[in-house]
Amino acid sequence: MCGFVGFIDRDGVRHDDGVLRSMTDAIRHRGPDDAHYYVDDSISLGFRRLSIIDLEGGRQPILNEDGTKALLFNGEIYNYKSLREELLKAGHTFTTKADSEVVLHGYEEYGTELFKKLRGMFAFVIWDKTAKKLFGARDFFGIKPLYYAEMDGTFLFGSEIKSFLHHPDFKKELNQRALEHYLSFQYSPGPETFFKNVYKMPPAHYFEYQNGKLELTRYWIPEFHGEEDKSLDYWVDEIEKVFDDSVEAHKVSDVEVGSFLSSGVDSSYVACSAHVDKTFTVGFDNGTKYNEISYAQELSEQIPVKNISKVITPEEFWGTFPKIQYHMDEPLADPSAVALYFVCNTASQHLKVVLSGEGADEIFGGYNIYKEPLELPWYDKIPFPIRKLIGKIAGLLPAHRGLNFLVRRGKKLEDRFIGNAYMFTEKERKALLKNPTDALSPAAMVKPYYDMVQDKDAVTKMQFVDLNMWMVGDILLKADKMSMANSLELRVPFLDKEIMALAERIPTKHRVNSENTKFAMRKAALRRMPEKWAGKKKLGFPVPTRVWLKEDKYYDIVKQEFQSEVAEQFFHTAALVKLLDDHKNGKADNSRRVWTVYTFLIWYRQFFPEAVSHGREN
Repeated sequence: MCGFVGFIDRDGVRHDDGVLRSMTDAIRHRGPDDAHYYVDDSISLGFRRLSIIDLEGGRQPILNEDGTKALLFNGEIYNYKSLREELLKAGHTFTTKADSEVVLHGYEEYGTELFKKLRGMFAFVIWDKTAKKLFGARDFFGIKPLYYAEMDGTFLFGSEIKSFLHHPDFKKELNQRALEHYLSFQYSPGPETFFKNVYKMPPAHYFEYQNGKLELTRYWIPEFHGEEDKSLDYWVDEIEKVFDDSVEAHKVSDVEVGSFLSSGVDSSYVACSAHVDKTFTVGFDNGTKYNEISYAQELSEQIPVKNISKVITPEEFWGTFPKIQYHMDEPLADPSAVALYFVCNTASQHLKVVLSGEGADEIFGGYNIYKEPLELPWYDKIPFPIRKLIGKIAGLLPAHRGLNFLVRRGKKLEDRFIGNAYMFTEKERKALLKNPTDALSPAAMVKPYYDMVQDKDAVTKMQFVDLNMWMVGDILLKADKMSMANSLELRVPFLDKEIMALAERIPTKHRVNSENTKFAMRKAALRRMPEKWAGKKKLGFPVPTRVWLKEDKYYDIVKQEFQSEVAEQFFHTAALVKLLDDHKNGKADNSRRVWTVYTFLIWYRQFFPEAVSHGREN
């Protein structure tokens, strides 16, 4: 696991090696073990390494046999040994035993057909010195990040945006359209980022950059096609078999591998299947609702395996938050990211690699919201114009669970479901912002994915949207950035293309039904653990922000931020304070909305300190 950065200079302009080294040093946390560089008359490549496989010889950039191609790679290829044998037989010569080298020779041998052979997580670039062409790609699910930008004729690319800031051609400007999108999603959706003219490489895409032109191509897309003729037992058997194979593949390493463990079925299934020596858990000292340590310790005793846990104090949570937003590159308002930072930090004191349960919910249908289309199916038989009218009337009344059902079912799925988080509607965010932009509506942002699955049932549509939006923008962003902030490699055995190929075939009724979510997967997990864990309702990672925001100490911290010079640049601050006051006084649970705005303001201070210093606050 590593990090890389590079740039192709504009014609006739060369930058000294100090630029490349400062850019590479900015991501030292991704690879504290080693640094290396490659420079020719067109390109500069920098690499930071966290040694996992071929500890002595896996240094990058790696060159091909005649030195005409150079590779920068971040990730792991789990089937590299069989690919290596195949490429050796084809006549390729290897200089390392590292998994990354199969990507370089595989590209030479197979071109873009290489992706059909790779099994793993990755972001990489390959520079063809002869053709003056840069080829790059991001893995199937978006586990590993890849950003790019073109500034003043210079093409920049790398694992984290913060490294770009050290290049003299980089122009740092806030993208206010991204802020508007973020207020609805709680993360930055789509290819745009919070920095103008900086883009995220989408998952399952490759790019080619040559003669100043960039072309993106999607090389893979999941396709759900449930096979209704097979029994539940068949699917449970298949899940067990394929998951065991994936876990074994994800354990390939020359260093010790551990596992995260919460009270949920996903991490519990990983821990029970992986046969590691250590598991890691964190919680909060706010009662059992916010502390899963006892669950994790009990299961660890049954496996048996050593459990190492940490209780996060409120002071640690709030005090570390600015640092966490710096490591994110873009604001992420998911409070569980902070908990993930601390469990990564705890694990990093003992080993370099951990397994985690991300992806199970999106692949096997685990979120509670997926059950919504199955509730009271008779209601959907009422003509939509009538449901729409009922929903509008219900929306005018004080919020209540029953009324919320009427409001939501008075909208089409494509309008009411944009993913697991929906903070501010288009109307609400425009009322909150001083300078609304031409940002797309939330529904327009997710429409391309709904269009791809027009013929599928509602549950499958929701899963597909989450696979392409929520999982990439929230779940995997925090998994990568929080683990790498602690120089820890996080592997996700559920996000394996063999598991995805199986999940695509499982009928909806065995994914989500009135009995439970992840139905077939839970049945498979039950073969490894008691019902207490296998059948446990999906909670997410419980974080007591809603409790803290009612306490004077933390209420005052947020209120001060909401009334700051920074907040006044972007928001109608009286509206922000009302959100906060209504929450504190128990009029509404605005904790997630408050946290979304607060997160942006803290993030802005990390990346635009000069804008803050020009205000009254100094």
